[in-house]
Amino acid sequence: MQTVINNYTTKPEVPTCTGSFNARELRFSRTMIFAIEEINNSTELLPGIRLGYQIYDTCASVPIAVHVAFQLLNGQNPVFYNDSNCSQSGAVIAAVGDSGSTPSISISHIMGSFNIPLVSHFATCACLSDKQEYPTFFRTIPSDHYQADALAKLVKYFGWTWIGAVHSDSDYGNNGMASFLKTVTSEGICVEYIESFYRTDPQNNIRRVADVIRRSSAVVVVAFTAAGDMKFLLEELARDPPPPRQWIGSESWVTDPHSMSFSFCAGTIGVAIQQSVIPGLRDFLLDLSPSEVASSSVLTEFWEDAFNCSLRESADLNKRKCDITEDIKALKSPYTETSQLRITNMVYKAVYAIAHALHNAACQETNDMTQCDKRKSVEPKQIVAELKKVNFIQNGYHISFDTNGDPMAFYELVNWQKSKNGITELVTVGYYDASLPKSQEFRVNRKLTWMEGGTQVPASVCSESCPPGTRKVLQKGKPICCYDCIPCPEGEISNITDSPDCFLCPREFWPNSKRDACFPKPVEFLTFDEVLSTILAAFSVSGACLAIITAVIFFYHRTTPVVKANNSELSFLLLFSLTLCFLCSLTFIGAPSEWSCMLRHTAFGITFVLCISCVLGKTIVVLMAFKATLPGNNVMKWFGPPQQRMTVVSFTFIQVIICIIWLVVSPPFPVKNLTTYKEKIILECALGSSVGFWAVLGYIGLLAVFCFVLAVLARKLPDNFNEAKMITFSMLIFCAVWITFIPAYISSPGKFTVAVEIFAILASSFGLMLCIFAPKCFIILFQPEKNTKKYIMQKN
Repeated sequence: MQTVINNYTTKPEVPTCTGSFNARELRFSRTMIFAIEEINNSTELLPGIRLGYQIYDTCASVPIAVHVAFQLLNGQNPVFYNDSNCSQSGAVIAAVGDSGSTPSISISHIMGSFNIPLVSHFATCACLSDKQEYPTFFRTIPSDHYQADALAKLVKYFGWTWIGAVHSDSDYGNNGMASFLKTVTSEGICVEYIESFYRTDPQNNIRRVADVIRRSSAVVVVAFTAAGDMKFLLEELARDPPPPRQWIGSESWVTDPHSMSFSFCAGTIGVAIQQSVIPGLRDFLLDLSPSEVASSSVLTEFWEDAFNCSLRESADLNKRKCDITEDIKALKSPYTETSQLRITNMVYKAVYAIAHALHNAACQETNDMTQCDKRKSVEPKQIVAELKKVNFIQNGYHISFDTNGDPMAFYELVNWQKSKNGITELVTVGYYDASLPKSQEFRVNRKLTWMEGGTQVPASVCSESCPPGTRKVLQKGKPICCYDCIPCPEGEISNITDSPDCFLCPREFWPNSKRDACFPKPVEFLTFDEVLSTILAAFSVSGACLAIITAVIFFYHRTTPVVKANNSELSFLLLFSLTLCFLCSLTFIGAPSEWSCMLRHTAFGITFVLCISCVLGKTIVVLMAFKATLPGNNVMKWFGPPQQRMTVVSFTFIQVIICIIWLVVSPPFPVKNLTTYKEKIILECALGSSVGFWAVLGYIGLLAVFCFVLAVLARKLPDNFNEAKMITFSMLIFCAVWITFIPAYISSPGKFTVAVEIFAILASSFGLMLCIFAPKCFIILFQPEKNTKKYIMQKN
């Protein structure tokens, strides 16, 4: 079509077509003639009535389409083809066409005003389904609403989330792409660019669209274009082929033989009208006699274009003259290509739909016979009414229209695959059937060939998928498909691909190293299997054995002065309490339980008070013994063995009372400590009542300080075996250990808190043991000469 600028000073010329010859459209028009001849020869459909036709060329142009519409209404002669062998002359009652949506819109607007139905075989714009706007429009090809849905499902099926989009700047392309974009964006698919163009655009605009495709990062390109528009884009891309691209095509161009000739589009996938078979059509198309060709300007143009020769005297002088040697049966042309009849069948169905509507309006069934009155006047609006009701099967294909004048949508998914001889062929690899349930309407059932002949599905994403253990963070200013993968924070996981968020593990669980799963936190406590526990237990048992051995030594030498010098009964009681002190540390090792938590603290508190009470008793004995040596002082009778026992029992009983109150009011209990460490659980004993715990320690400290003060007072008193000095040293060690214990206990984490407590128990116990009993045992075992009454008398 040539663009003409009118100056409004002269009468505009009649629009004319220019450009290359479209053999595919010729096949469509010849198919209509074939169908009409079939109907005219039928004894069942419209018997006694012959159909005539007029064929016009709209040149895919709105101005020419409008001109054609008025020609039809005014009964003017057609551009080519005219069969006036009709049963009844008069105005046109129906029309088949047009191949484009935009011309069909214009024609339908004009013809609709006169109630003349227009049945299109190739106008797919969803806008034409609006019966308020186009009440007399019907079509045998599905609406682009379904095509857009099929293309969107195709993109989603293969996991492509980053695509480019180009479309014809026409009603077909604009409406189809809008419907497609609405569907894909709702599925979370992002579009890098959207470009439009038209075949009559300046070359710079088409070159700009081609450059966008070349520079883009999207591997998949969805082209919702008419075949005539796509031709110009592909030719521009062929000058400088882009990087490998996976093309997704609409039905208009994906089955176009010319488009399939571009090698860089290998592996293209798209939707196509169902492949069909029309018996006898190929023979009809090839049955062109020289006289028939010569009598038709359009067939003459086709013949000259196909065989590169001249039939007319005024034709190109550089071409040879056509003769009888041209063989149309050997011709490779879109006109003779009948192996993939798709849109051609839509033309065939459109003619039969009009014929059935006319049959229902002009014929009647009487006595099992069909009678048609060729003299009966049929109005176009009757044909419109009958078209809404047609429902028949022709050549195995069902034909009917819904309330919008559309057929039931069925598409084949086609793939451009190279055959063994290197020819690109259309291969059906699946289908889209709108009549099926939502989950079953789209199906791929055959292996595909991808761009550059690949066998693997190409990836087309803005950002690679975020693996489990990470979350998506959108890149600023970019679509939602462009994001960075950020590792989950500490304590959180994501267990799905492309997770938008990480979530916290339950309180007693912790992520693995990949942060894609939660596992139970390891439970930590001081177990007997650990080296530290083994060492502490060894010292504990060693201390207890040492105390028992000392008691055995003392018992064996119980009559010696060293043993008798400072109340042997208190010494044996002290050794017994020290043995318990050493052994009570073992209760702190192992998994805490209700009984072990109560036992460890109360046993520790009572045994240490018993121990300190014995030391205190020994200290008082030293002081009383010195007082008793003064003349006239008989104080020892007031602090004899009974009083000493009562002192120990009384001090210990007070601690027992404190422990009983603690256990009754709020006893210690096992607890899972989840706060000290995030990644593990510390199983420990909670104090229950902090007041009870510190009361037990405070009472032990009070006795220890009191005992230390008395020991300091008695350290310089005369004593044969330095008893007071040794008690002073032992209490000094005891107090130092427990004073340093408090900050260490508070600051030590987890199981080390228990280890500090055990260490304090063992250190203070060994301090008492070594300071009080080691010197005496040394004398008993290694200096027996000093362990005699004679030696003591001589010393005094």
